Amino acid sequence: MSHILVVEDEAIIRTALRRLLERNQYQVSEAGAVHEAEAQFNLDEFDLIISDLRLPGEPGTELIRKASNTPVLIMTSYASLRSAVDSMKLGAVDYIAKPFDHEEMLGTVARILQQRDERLALQGQPEQASTTQPAVKGNDNDNDNDMGIIGSCPPMQTLFKRIRKVAPTDSTVLIQGESGTGKELVARALHEQSRRAKAPMISVNCAAIPETLIESELFGHEKGAFTGATAGRTGLVEAADGGTLFLDEIGELPLEAQARLLRVLQEGEIRRVGSVQSNKVDVRLVAATHRNLKAMARQGLFREDLFYRLNVIELRLPPLRERGEDVMLIAEALLARAARNMQTEPMHFTAEAAEAIRHYTWPGNVRELENAIGRAAIMSDDSDISTDLLGIELDLDFERTSQATSALETMRHSEPTSSQEPTEDLSLEDYFQHFVLEHQEHMTETELAHKLGISRKCLWERRQRLGIPRKKATQS
Repeated sequence: MSHILVVEDEAIIRTALRRLLERNQYQVSEAGAVHEAEAQFNLDEFDLIISDLRLPGEPGTELIRKASNTPVLIMTSYASLRSAVDSMKLGAVDYIAKPFDHEEMLGTVARILQQRDERLALQGQPEQASTTQPAVKGNDNDNDNDMGIIGSCPPMQTLFKRIRKVAPTDSTVLIQGESGTGKELVARALHEQSRRAKAPMISVNCAAIPETLIESELFGHEKGAFTGATAGRTGLVEAADGGTLFLDEIGELPLEAQARLLRVLQEGEIRRVGSVQSNKVDVRLVAATHRNLKAMARQGLFREDLFYRLNVIELRLPPLRERGEDVMLIAEALLARAARNMQTEPMHFTAEAAEAIRHYTWPGNVRELENAIGRAAIMSDDSDISTDLLGIELDLDFERTSQATSALETMRHSEPTSSQEPTEDLSLEDYFQHFVLEHQEHMTETELAHKLGISRKCLWERRQRLGIPRKKATQS
């Protein structure tokens, strides 16, 4: 039987909460203030502490520091975003607003205790090897592992250990890394090594869905909810019920959709667009981004309370340029896969090509490497993959950059912009950002890409890398 300490200075609320918990088979102790709780009990012997934020003497958040091994759930009748977020910054496991709903309180308590039990169990278990087959497998020298991710550098080995510890739990995970580093592979590994592995994993790229449709796509809609809604539709969150929901590029999620997602995390329920009823869902959320969500929250571009709900466990993927010899392990595995797919003899890189692969910075990371090798395998006339087939020889890369710079320099002097002229000492990326921001109000994405001499996909990727927001959709 779990032992819970309730710290609340209002006797009526304290008694009501104790009776609620005891009716649901919890052992409960009580205190009216932090100093009283500290004097009467060993705080680390409890399974959970539920404390009011405002208490006589010290605030309830002091219990987070005093009971370092016990999760603390903060209650507050001052249910402002600021106090709730501040509590979570200090280490509160969660917060709940007063007056609380009995079912909400019991659900929150059960979830926290389950997560605590899972964490304690993992601390006492040896790491288990999974039978999951690698998603990318090369020859016997490839540094394959049970997650489908190739990597031998220290940062990747640390990442693998964290995945093995986190995967069996239901904790929300935030994966951070540059575009193309393989964040979806990490999400897939978390799913396949969890108890939800036999249930669906639904992957959603938040940047790929128009802002006007994102809420309907994620949460579903009722018939007649908006123009064109000729029938009801189940959203992707409901489709992931019992499994894992992976939200890639979550930094692109509009604020309205962020509020609905917060309800999923807090209450375990969704409300379809146009509906007055809520449906319960059981999903494990894994999110990914290349953006700095904390900085976005400070700027009002991302909900701060949602950020702290997402950032329970953070996993970081290093860029390919920081992974040392991993780049060749991955390249050889990708080349072996390309040869198998094309049903050709095994291929290999020339010495010059291997050297170029090692020294190229790979701004597009593993995705760029995969595209370059796939293209080279198709264009090759024999089993040798040379540098010119890869298109990444360092001097050629410099030449392409110079050509692009020259083209933009021509645009600088030949095409007037609005009242803010770019200065002569702008870098290529500075000018790209300036040009997009100056023209996106009256040019479509296709027109912008054409004017810059790049594809729409390349335009989108550069927006992500440079943190240039898309223009808001025009309201009809």
